[in-house]
Amino acid sequence: MSLPLIMIATAVVALALGRLTAWPTIHRLRTRLADATWWLLHDPLTGMLNRAGLQAAHATLAKTAPAQPLIVALIDLDDFKRVNDTHGHGRGDDLLIEVGDRITDIAAVHGGAAARLAGDEYAALLPARTDDLDRIADTIATIIAQPVALPANGGPATVTITSSMGLALVDTSDSFTEVALHRADIAMYHAKRNGRNRHAIYQPGMTMPPARHRRGPRLRDRHQPTDGATA
Repeated sequence: MSLPLIMIATAVVALALGRLTAWPTIHRLRTRLADATWWLLHDPLTGMLNRAGLQAAHATLAKTAPAQPLIVALIDLDDFKRVNDTHGHGRGDDLLIEVGDRITDIAAVHGGAAARLAGDEYAALLPARTDDLDRIADTIATIIAQPVALPANGGPATVTITSSMGLALVDTSDSFTEVALHRADIAMYHAKRNGRNRHAIYQPGMTMPPARHRRGPRLRDRHQPTDGATA
């Protein structure tokens, strides 16, 4: 074998060995990157999407099904503080996880996505295969209200919790923050104003109820980005 061929063969072998040696490091870095990306888009308690994750899901829907009707539901648990005060924050977290699992299952059946936005507030994006939003809301509320057995000292405690819900029918091309969530938020506050354990559907021209009916700024609103559209 000539000297140039020997040099080429040596370089090829060295490159192959280098790749083999580097592969564990590359694999580890890729795993860390994937983990970091997952945490950026998911809620650490429930494993559901977080607000950023739901916005990414909305962006995907906007690309794959532009200008298609979409149901957005904003769901807030009623009197969740009572659960924490009575059973402790650990059991309260168990309840949040169970409710999150139920909402995730409902969204999956409808081909949509679900998220925990903050505290005891959830959201779902559902492709609009029906315009009967009342039926969708009743289904979600009924499933959430099924009793939950929470582990506790001395035996499980059975808890039942209700929800207040706002729904809006929008297009996938509509702004996620300024249209979809905003309209569902307005409707949800109307549901709470009317007594909780009920739902309201956004209607054109509907505005936020007077401030005295509201609980104050939400966790998800404290550092809320905007995406440039108006309601």
